[in-house]
Amino acid sequence: MRQRSVGAILFLGIDAGGSKTHALLVNEKGKVVGQGMSGNGNHQTAFQKAREHIEAACNEALAAGGAAKEDVTFAYFGLAGADREPDYAILRPMIASLGYERHAIACDTMIGMRAGTRRSYGAVIISGTGFNAAARNVKGEELQYGGFGYLFGDGLGSGSDLAVHAFRTAVRSWEGREAPSILEQLVPEKMGYPTVQAMYDDALDHGKRPPKELAKLMFEAAGAGDAVAIRILREAGLEHGNAVNALIKRLGMQEETFDVVLTGSVLSRGSTSHMIDAIKEAVGAAAPNASVVKLSADPVIGAVMSAMDSSGITIDDATDAALRSITF
Repeated sequence: MRQRSVGAILFLGIDAGGSKTHALLVNEKGKVVGQGMSGNGNHQTAFQKAREHIEAACNEALAAGGAAKEDVTFAYFGLAGADREPDYAILRPMIASLGYERHAIACDTMIGMRAGTRRSYGAVIISGTGFNAAARNVKGEELQYGGFGYLFGDGLGSGSDLAVHAFRTAVRSWEGREAPSILEQLVPEKMGYPTVQAMYDDALDHGKRPPKELAKLMFEAAGAGDAVAIRILREAGLEHGNAVNALIKRLGMQEETFDVVLTGSVLSRGSTSHMIDAIKEAVGAAAPNASVVKLSADPVIGAVMSAMDSSGITIDDATDAALRSITF
């Protein structure tokens, strides 16, 4: 077995998502030593392929850095689909079989949280096509909600939800069941229909469903001062805040100082602040010492930071700055 070189301290972070897997190898100063990319790393969609892609990305990062598995001080795997204990029962042996002596696994929500804060604990809200929230307290205890849909407790706020509400608002406004809204014009135009009637009939007759791109129209309408769109975005923000607040309370974090990290396309690309303002309002009521911040670093940086945290390394200001300056 190859022996780790004296003084070599290397950390491997992995962000394994449904579309790609990204592995990053850095030294203790936050300098990139190597990186690797591969395909889908979500075991829920294809177990064997997920394992192969995760291993391939790791091997590519090691090869780029001229390192072997035995040289890795700690490897941290942020995994899409690591949602419940039945998932972990599958993932623990799968990741252990890759051969990294010191490693840990977590849901990819947690590396998103870590990438957005200087602390090893905090909370995160992810709102893209879907929604989920997670939190970790100072003791390292973790909880997460969401990702399973309305039936399992998720509320309004994901991109899919906002697309449905944009379509629904257009119909309700047209019918007079809702206050007038410019979505009545924007939605059918975006979907290529001359009128709401034509859109309505095609949806009923042929099972057409709102495309996810309609979520952007909710922000466009709100930016134009549309009262209905503003109300819906505020309701979505309050629901997101409600979800993360429930985690904060269950973990006893109400009096702690920490960051609530916002990520996902809805929160990062939304063109108005109505939704985020409502999140801040809700979080402030439950955890007055918490700060709401947008994620600006790549989630794989959070995986590397988590590897350092797990090995007992304190990330100083210079190392933190070096890690956050990495671009891909």
